[in-house]
Amino acid sequence: MTTIADERAPDWSSVQWQEQARSWVDERLAGTGRRISGPVEPRVRPWSLVWRVPTDDGPVWFKANNSGTTHEAVLIATLAALTPERVLAPIGVDRERGWSLLPDGGETLRDVLGRDPDLTRWERALPGYAALQLATASRADELVALGVPDHRPEALAGLLADLLDDAESLRVGAEGGLTVETYERLRAEVPAYARRCRRLADIGIEATVQHDDLHDGNVFAGPAGYRYFDWGDASVAHPFGTLLVTLRSIRYATALSADDASLARLRDAYLEAWTDRYDRRTLVEAADLAMNLGAVSRSLSWRRALDTTDPARAEYAEAVPGWLAELFAATPLQPES
Repeated sequence: MTTIADERAPDWSSVQWQEQARSWVDERLAGTGRRISGPVEPRVRPWSLVWRVPTDDGPVWFKANNSGTTHEAVLIATLAALTPERVLAPIGVDRERGWSLLPDGGETLRDVLGRDPDLTRWERALPGYAALQLATASRADELVALGVPDHRPEALAGLLADLLDDAESLRVGAEGGLTVETYERLRAEVPAYARRCRRLADIGIEATVQHDDLHDGNVFAGPAGYRYFDWGDASVAHPFGTLLVTLRSIRYATALSADDASLARLRDAYLEAWTDRYDRRTLVEAADLAMNLGAVSRSLSWRRALDTTDPARAEYAEAVPGWLAELFAATPLQPES
């Protein structure tokens, strides 16, 4: 695993770095006629630093990504240009440093569902996200060239094989890691996984941006409609891989069983955007395959996020082997055997 334990890794706690970031925020705000009106409120994770910045016209949000999630800034700029009605328009973006400055998005879907747990809100939110994916599909190759991770079906089997060579990240045989038995089972699974990847690719649905962490906390639900944010886990991938986290998170929040008709209804509301090109049966097959394959993408995104020397990474390190082991788990629409 490549690490960033060198002078290029930003020290977010250093006075010099904070002064540079504050100056950049000041300049971006000045261009909109605003100024900072109080102390920033920081939130630090191994993969990013976020400042809530009070201004004389309401709060704004500054985010700095680590090297494993720097591509978020590229995506924010690209999505704002392609689908401005689906994301927040950035006040500023620095693609090289992985910095972004965004206006406040208001309430999240989680806030709204906390007051009124009506799943039809997801039925309205998912088609908008699908529209964003369709609008971005033509830029897939460009996004990969700009540094967005390539998790397309054609690449996933090779990525799985490479990941299995990273015994350190998978913590094979260690507490919180893969057992030796599970690791050997995963090794043996690679050919079958590759066949499923080929089948998904052969269906022909275009790859596009795939959020890979689309839950109710990453969707704004304000008067302007549903807007999607927090793209640090995203990749260029099969679009339907989104459903793994989305439907899992909905099941977790609602305690629905896998065979509950409302979950299939949400899946179908999302797939509707592709029904002008594919029949329903084919779309459902592709969705099942994409969810089945998606644990590898999640494991890879966590490994990227934790590509840092920050000691706090240890708190989250189990996510890399944990998600990979989920490759053998039922998908959100499959009852546990």
